Amino acid sequence: MARPLPAVDDLNAFYWSAGRDGVLRFQRCEDCASLTHPPQPVCRYCRSERRGAAEVSGRGTVVGVTVNHQQWEPAFPPPFVVASVAIDEDPRVRVVTSLVDVPPADAAVGLRVRVRFEQREDVWLPVFAPDPPLADLGTPSDVAASPAPGGSVHGPVFGPLPDDIVPPAEHGRHVRPMVRADKFEDRVAITGIGMSPVGRRLMLPPLTLAATAARAAVADAGLDLADIDGLSTFPGGELIGGFTEGGVVALADTLGIQPTWYNGGAETFGPGGAVIGAMLAVASGLARHVLCFRTVWQATYAAQQRAANPGGASPYGIGGRGGRVAGPQGYVAPYGLGSVALNLGMIASNYFRRYGATREALGWIAINQRANAALNPHAVYRDPMTMDDYLSARMITTPFGLYDCDVPMDASIAVIVSAVETAHDLARPPVFVEAVGTQVTERFLWHQSTMSHEPQTLGPSAHMWSRTSLRPADVQAAQLYDGFTFNCLSWLEAMGFCGVGEAADFVAGGHNIAREGGIVALNTHGGQLSAGRTHGMGMIHEAVVQLRGEAGPRQVDSCSAVAVSTGGLAPAGAMLLRRP
Repeated sequence: MARPLPAVDDLNAFYWSAGRDGVLRFQRCEDCASLTHPPQPVCRYCRSERRGAAEVSGRGTVVGVTVNHQQWEPAFPPPFVVASVAIDEDPRVRVVTSLVDVPPADAAVGLRVRVRFEQREDVWLPVFAPDPPLADLGTPSDVAASPAPGGSVHGPVFGPLPDDIVPPAEHGRHVRPMVRADKFEDRVAITGIGMSPVGRRLMLPPLTLAATAARAAVADAGLDLADIDGLSTFPGGELIGGFTEGGVVALADTLGIQPTWYNGGAETFGPGGAVIGAMLAVASGLARHVLCFRTVWQATYAAQQRAANPGGASPYGIGGRGGRVAGPQGYVAPYGLGSVALNLGMIASNYFRRYGATREALGWIAINQRANAALNPHAVYRDPMTMDDYLSARMITTPFGLYDCDVPMDASIAVIVSAVETAHDLARPPVFVEAVGTQVTERFLWHQSTMSHEPQTLGPSAHMWSRTSLRPADVQAAQLYDGFTFNCLSWLEAMGFCGVGEAADFVAGGHNIAREGGIVALNTHGGQLSAGRTHGMGMIHEAVVQLRGEAGPRQVDSCSAVAVSTGGLAPAGAMLLRRP
């Protein structure tokens, strides 16, 4: 099958045709001379509309790399390498690409590369080869030893890594101060939670799951459906890819709710953005009780797709399937970037090289989640896991193996956000909102954003802490998004539970993140790695359970404050919840 190709338009034609004469070109602002990629109608740095195209040397440094072992798309049989290359003339410009003329063992962060082009129809795809070529390097004694584990006998040439676009320590400097002294967070409370049946392949209609969780949350709060005057969900919309039940329209029609306010969409602060939106609606007086919900049925959807198309592409792939791909995805789909796993794998490789971490750091997170899941009757996987189990599991895309990845499942989670003046009259002890963090301090596009950490973790975390006098030392538990183990590693540093670059040492042995005796109990229900993928709403649910003291054998002693994050890659958000 032919690889997918980008849609060519007036804005990007110069880029995709540059290979015709073998010269790489990027959009350049004619006023401030900044390079921008992908091409935009306005310069993001000085807002000028005077744009042109600039020739560059075609040389750069690999700042992220992953060797993919999982079949995502028929056009890309594994194993294959995907890399992110920072251009010498402006390292803010990154090109997601294929590496050629380099064995996978030598495909490492820091590799010096130079562009060449592969023509596909009217498109010249930039790919990159070692610079200088491996064949020109001579014998091993003629070149520096490769820092990449398992490097080839010749050992490629490595250069220094460019600084990250916004260094981790500087995100806090971009945080805007509060507009007013009183916080909207003080006017709301979480008063009810609900969960549908959960499982790997329930083969139930997703709307059935959503209605079950919604009714459970309403009953948990001691309310009636007639009391609900707001609905909020992520991402809403149609039944696409097992990611939703049909959104606000479907659930409102099913339950007969007549909302005064409603909200649904993916362009928000991760799945928790639906809950933050509900808080704003309640705090402003638009609603008194908002039902927030999130439904996933990817496991059932995948089973249905495989039954309908045996031997076809992975139902989890997000790249194109032949044809032309428009928008930002058009810059990555031609290179096989068919899963968020590859995006995050490239970022993890940069972190590993920059801070000296190894896969064992990720392993301790997976082992911790499994130990907690053993005490959660709703968790998908509850059997014990050892480091040997973790390291010997099949690879998905380096550095991620099977146990670095969350578990697709079917579930719906619901949360009730209420006006604070109603909270003490309801059935359950309220959970208060101490602070939320939503500020964006970096680019949204995954492949043009932070490379040292998961994008959109550092900004929201710094923003959250700016809205409270509490500090990380005041937090007993953290429910941090773990679509992959590396998400957790990033959030631990972003939240300030350890310093930047220190997470590998912080999680070593699992002691600091353990439920008992640790510095902060991490993902006490087993997280998405073992309890199952709920796209962040399960994190909020578990935080409420812990703060109510209802977690049973997995309860954290004296739990009075819980940090929560609900996003993997962009977008994302954070919140700090507390007991009264």
